[in-house]
Amino acid sequence: MYAHPSPVLRRGGSSASRGPARRVLLLAAACACACVCLAYFCSVTATSGSASQLYRKPNGFLGSGSMAVRSRGVSRRVMGGSRGAELQRRPSGANLRRSGVKCSAVGDVLADVERTRVVGKSWLKCQPVGVGSCAPQDKITNFDLEKQVNTSDEWISQRTGISARHVLCGDGKVSSLAAEAAKSALENAGVSGEDIDLVIVATSSPDDLFGDATSVAHKIGATKAVAFDLTAACSGFMFAMITAGQYLDTGFAKKAVVVGADALSRWVDWNDRNSCILFGDGAGAVVLEGITNSEDSGILGFAMHSDGAKQENLVLPYEGIEQSLHSGHNPTKGGYSPITMNGKEVYKFATSEVPRVIKEALDNAGMQASDIDYLLLHQANIRIMEVVAKKLGLSMDQVIANIDEYGNTSAGSMPLALDEAVRSGKVKKGDVVAFAGFGAGLSWGSAIVRWGQSSSS
Repeated sequence: MYAHPSPVLRRGGSSASRGPARRVLLLAAACACACVCLAYFCSVTATSGSASQLYRKPNGFLGSGSMAVRSRGVSRRVMGGSRGAELQRRPSGANLRRSGVKCSAVGDVLADVERTRVVGKSWLKCQPVGVGSCAPQDKITNFDLEKQVNTSDEWISQRTGISARHVLCGDGKVSSLAAEAAKSALENAGVSGEDIDLVIVATSSPDDLFGDATSVAHKIGATKAVAFDLTAACSGFMFAMITAGQYLDTGFAKKAVVVGADALSRWVDWNDRNSCILFGDGAGAVVLEGITNSEDSGILGFAMHSDGAKQENLVLPYEGIEQSLHSGHNPTKGGYSPITMNGKEVYKFATSEVPRVIKEALDNAGMQASDIDYLLLHQANIRIMEVVAKKLGLSMDQVIANIDEYGNTSAGSMPLALDEAVRSGKVKKGDVVAFAGFGAGLSWGSAIVRWGQSSSS
């Protein structure tokens, strides 16, 4: 503990008289400090009992914003959302420091709080404020595939959860799906294309090998935006959202559109029953808005990984056709072979790594699985969703899924499913959604997102 020396003691008095007086003053100071500490911790524990432990969520110290209370091993979210409750504000750690309190107990708590948040991997200063999606009208059902390959509706639906998939036909374009999804998201957010500073299109199947993002930006009227593509296959939307969040967090952009769009039906061998049953086409988009207060952050924590040693388990490889030139050189004419996948290895990878990366993202945010309202995974296989939910202690009622209607739309799958969940009223403002993408690369990542807390609302 700490106490300023008394001016009276500095100026005079015998050593005999100063000793008792000094002890009295020191004792009084100690009691005052103890009272401050006790009052503070009583205010913290009032909602959860003496065994509760506060841990940090936002930038700032205890009580300065959103937080959660853990008591006797049970976590109760108090940061907002459909299952949350607001805690009364309490003095921040910074205010405690300014008040001159230097009790070691307070210092220990503040240090513990500082260790909880992983700087650079949490609390990006941006919020998701709009969502939209688009899928082709043409639909291939499992019954249609029974006429194409040796399979059945029962076999497909039991193993994957897929009943149908939408596909681009004729002159249909991925960039058109992406633009329509982005327009829908802008309308949902109440934002004009002219207000957008950044457009990222996550796709592995662009119309233009040089990229579709600039075309999408043009189509939505984002005339001031910088636009680029990001390729990470089925993890693409996840990685793109985190990338956009970084640009918004630094202040480079104020508003961004993030699109996930793919048409892997173009690269499917329709005579291969192991792959043709899985993939469909579609696009989804979100609008992210930069904010100044990290306590209102929408991307609460995230984690990303990749492992090229396992790339061979899911590939769409280049396959050029050799051309002979008069000079004797033999360059190849570009082309790609159909998608090939080792389903068993991808399933093992997803069911082991996805729960881990979600927990890592939660740790980076200072949260627990019990803080999650909804789980939104890349729509690859319903069995993967069931396993991941079980490992996290979540029910299937908390899992957002539309795989039965759209199949695996790669980078488009998560925002497409999110759009349906938001527009149906399932996901509401303040709800915490755990996103996780995984797929070719192999790559995987997760972001813990608080939905729809617009700074303008």
